[in-house]
Amino acid sequence: MLSPNDEMPPLLRDMPETTSFNKLRKRLLREVRAAVDDFKMVTPGDRWLVCLSGGKDSFTMLALLTELQWRGVLPVELVACNLDQGQPNFPATILPEFLSKHKVPHRIEYQDTYSIVVDKVPSTRTYCSLCSRLRRGHLYRIAREENCQAVILGHHRDDILETFFLSLFHGGKLATMPPKLVNDEGDLLLMRPLSYVAEKDCEKFAKDMNFPIIPCDLCGSQDGLQRQNVKQLINSWEKNNPNRRAVMFNALTNINASHMLDHDLFDFGGLDIPRK
Repeated sequence: MLSPNDEMPPLLRDMPETTSFNKLRKRLLREVRAAVDDFKMVTPGDRWLVCLSGGKDSFTMLALLTELQWRGVLPVELVACNLDQGQPNFPATILPEFLSKHKVPHRIEYQDTYSIVVDKVPSTRTYCSLCSRLRRGHLYRIAREENCQAVILGHHRDDILETFFLSLFHGGKLATMPPKLVNDEGDLLLMRPLSYVAEKDCEKFAKDMNFPIIPCDLCGSQDGLQRQNVKQLINSWEKNNPNRRAVMFNALTNINASHMLDHDLFDFGGLDIPRK
């Protein structure tokens, strides 16, 4: 069990020493390390821009990556980055004060994308899609300016599973958030080291760590989001069949192309039987 000491990064010194938290922390570290290894995310010496929204997921990711780096199993530089997008009532001082207090290398960037989104998106539509695209563009720019090779996002297992069903139900395709990809320009990696981590575990970890969580509803009511509907559907499946999330997520890692219908992925025309 870890105890506070001067050798640990300041971000990790106030961790609870309870048995339950220690078990949770160790499991999350294993899951993050497994994702990093499985998807070959690390090139030693790289510099990672760790995107910090102020939500439970990004705080949890920053802490876990910091510990893995401190333990010597994540040989990269970490730079935390928050993009203040000008949402009404955004508490602009919380993250700079938190990161400075814990001596986390960081960059705070202000870009009023909120005004653009409100101007372009009708009031009857949700802001999330355009907001995300604008945010991503600025993060890529910041990563280049900071000489980073990778942009690190805090999407977890549940985000990936929900995105799969959104693509299935509304996009007519089998696709989701990949743990690792290259941007369209080909000069940056986009990676999600929390890909194996459950949302409920992020929530418990962040609560136990007493992180100063910033809510994600600052831009106003976004009721009726398709993602929320999918989340509720998955929750109902999980309630009736415990562990259903894990089973469905495992299916995303165990795809049999010959038993699907995409002829671009499998050569059905090449299948035949011996003939006399």
